[in-house]
Amino acid sequence: MIQTRWLTTADGAAIGARISGDHGPAVIFVHGVGSTAAIWDDQLNALASKYRCFAVELRGNGAAKDPDPSLITRTGYAHDVLTVAQAASVDRFHFVGCSLGGVVGFELWRQAGGRIASLTFVDSFAAYPNAEQTAKSIIEAATAAGNLRDFAKARAARVLAPNAPQKRYTETIDQYAVKSIPCYVAATKATWSGDYRADVPKITAPVLVVCGELDPIAPLALSKEIADGIPGAKLAVIPDANHVCNADAPERFNAVLAAFLDDAVAAGVNVKPPAA
Repeated sequence: MIQTRWLTTADGAAIGARISGDHGPAVIFVHGVGSTAAIWDDQLNALASKYRCFAVELRGNGAAKDPDPSLITRTGYAHDVLTVAQAASVDRFHFVGCSLGGVVGFELWRQAGGRIASLTFVDSFAAYPNAEQTAKSIIEAATAAGNLRDFAKARAARVLAPNAPQKRYTETIDQYAVKSIPCYVAATKATWSGDYRADVPKITAPVLVVCGELDPIAPLALSKEIADGIPGAKLAVIPDANHVCNADAPERFNAVLAAFLDDAVAAGVNVKPPAA
């Protein structure tokens, strides 16, 4: 059973967490810029028998009160993760992030690398090609639409496979719709503007990189860039999945993630903090 908890960060942002499992190592999930924490429900249900799972509802994603958009930054997002960990009395945790969530994983490694037991990057990137123009185009389209529900109807056609089930279209549109345009604009800037390529070779935690075979947003080359730069990193491609492959093909994704987490826990790796 998934429960929801609402929290307030030290800088006053309202955040939340969807929680499952009551024993075992902690796994913290972070969603992408167009999703909410609910995008991880299949994973929370699948892993609850062995892991304590927390899907973070990042600031500006449908909480009772939107934050000041100036607080929506990659640093702020990392603080959201650490706030959830603190509230759950979790010292070290396995981290799983999709798209923006993967970017948050890089930022979190900078800020608190010694607390991360493993990292899983899903349909993500260390630096996005043509990032400034990409963000500009998305912001212009969202602003022109006037609200995120109408924007999502057009966006879903690109993010999802042509044969995606209606459930994926519905949840994609609904998850965009809870966001305000000012918060989404700030989140978009935070998503696409980071450059963590210099951090990639410094990561010493076990790493899994997962990419949807058909991902048009963060294609396989960007996942390979991460995996190739981290010694021992594992790369998995999910067949017939687009961006947000954990929701497009949950059973395949869950099998890959569970095997990686089980191996990481069994290895008992002592993670060194990131190099200065």
